[in-house]
Amino acid sequence: MIYTGAPTELDLLPDMNALAEVVRGCSRCGLRAGCQQVVFGEGVWPAGLMCIGEGPGADEDRLGRPFVGKAGQLLDRILEVSGFDRRRNCYIANVVKCRPPGNRVPEPAERQACWPYLRAQIRLVQPKIIVLLGATALQGVIDPQARITRMRGQWIEREGILFMPTYHPAALLRDPSKKRDVWEDMKQVIHKYRELVDPNHYSPYV
Repeated sequence: MIYTGAPTELDLLPDMNALAEVVRGCSRCGLRAGCQQVVFGEGVWPAGLMCIGEGPGADEDRLGRPFVGKAGQLLDRILEVSGFDRRRNCYIANVVKCRPPGNRVPEPAERQACWPYLRAQIRLVQPKIIVLLGATALQGVIDPQARITRMRGQWIEREGILFMPTYHPAALLRDPSKKRDVWEDMKQVIHKYRELVDPNHYSPYV
């Protein structure tokens, strides 16, 4: 569950900038020692839509911004055709804020160490809808045993937030046939966003 456990000092931070300062000084796991910089998150807050991915890659680690490599450029295009933009109505974050060595999947202990920060981000963004990009995001936020192939495209509700699991953009680069599935998932997101956030939300294709 998203908000299990007693409130922490992170829940008292007034805004995203204060939270970012705390996260940049974190050494709760070994990832910080092996990366160039912390990749905190990017977008507007509060926002009706939030996207959560796995963790930074090489480009993200170099620039300090989430989803700026090839997968990130594809995510921006997916969001654009859906009527979303990280500069206008969306917030983007990752399960872990530091790049795992060799872009490996973050280990459960690393995800757990970073979880309080992601939880605090969710509190500040106050999204109605969260798109979970890939298996690591699904497992890190919803259920460690969840399978993305079984749960993608299905709404999951937790504590007043609707979650839509879908494939990570990197998976689409490896297997373009998955693009159709992601678009079907995003069409559901568009319709639900109009229902819950903005009835006039514009997408050029839906």
